[in-house]
Amino acid sequence: MADLFLSSFEKLRHSWQQIHRKANTRLLFSSPWWSESWFNYFGDDNELVLGAVEQGSEIIGIAPLRLENNVLRFIGGSDVCDFLDFIIEPGKEDLFFTELIGFIKKTAIKELDLSPLLAESTAMRFLRNLAATSGLEVSVMQDDKIVDLSLPDSLTEYLAILSGKQRHELLRKERRLSEEGDVIFRQNEQASESDLDTFLRFFRESRDDKRAFLTGIMESFFRSVIKMAAENGMLRLGTLELNSAPIAATLCFDYQNDIYLYNSGYDPDYRWLSAGLLSKYYCIKDSIDRGKRRFDFLKGTEKYKFHLGGKEIPLYRCIIKI
Repeated sequence: MADLFLSSFEKLRHSWQQIHRKANTRLLFSSPWWSESWFNYFGDDNELVLGAVEQGSEIIGIAPLRLENNVLRFIGGSDVCDFLDFIIEPGKEDLFFTELIGFIKKTAIKELDLSPLLAESTAMRFLRNLAATSGLEVSVMQDDKIVDLSLPDSLTEYLAILSGKQRHELLRKERRLSEEGDVIFRQNEQASESDLDTFLRFFRESRDDKRAFLTGIMESFFRSVIKMAAENGMLRLGTLELNSAPIAATLCFDYQNDIYLYNSGYDPDYRWLSAGLLSKYYCIKDSIDRGKRRFDFLKGTEKYKFHLGGKEIPLYRCIIKI
């Protein structure tokens, strides 16, 4: 027997964390701390529908959902969450989704609108098929793209992935930077106020659209998730320094042996030295040195991601009419 019940972040946090650690899909943006932060800052117009499926005395999955205009969506928004999913004990997916669909059918809710989704997500691999066989109307469309890079074992192998022109330009830019003085790239696993302030300043200054994006509430959200990432051992806040002065910064998360480049910025005075691009290159070098398997550039198809060897991966949206 299994049963779905609604609960709170506080009551489900422990079970959520346990299942989250065991899951074999990418769930960074559906972690308990990320979801709770998002809802606290951006969930005012939504009703929390945080479901858990229990089998016997064990919780086997979490449905991190919110109700907006009588439509169920994931907790999170596509502007700050690059992909989302359910959190389910591996092997329990069909049982979990059977309970979820049965629960929703008993309510007045008429639609599930789920995005953004990776093809490997449980929503794409299990829920859409089960919904279709249950006689529900299911539509799936490509919604966006991420760009990621499978990391080889060495820097030499990585450079060999790039085209001759890309490799030549990258090494030329690195050499030009080194000719300007002492270059250091350091990673901070703690959310020091100094490094955090530097990152946010460079984020604002590097592009006009980023400055507009970083509203007061968005900055508070950024500070919240960065500090919680540090508490969970996932933060990699990178600073590129030239002659002891910071010139670029990167915000990465280390999750399940993958590195996620969430955002970055640089001092516009050092644009001529390609400080922004090189800060990402040094992130990749560091990730290879630490034996990571993937470097995920996340959403957006900026040219630099492909110059650094990234490949496009589609994201999907799945709508289920109940």
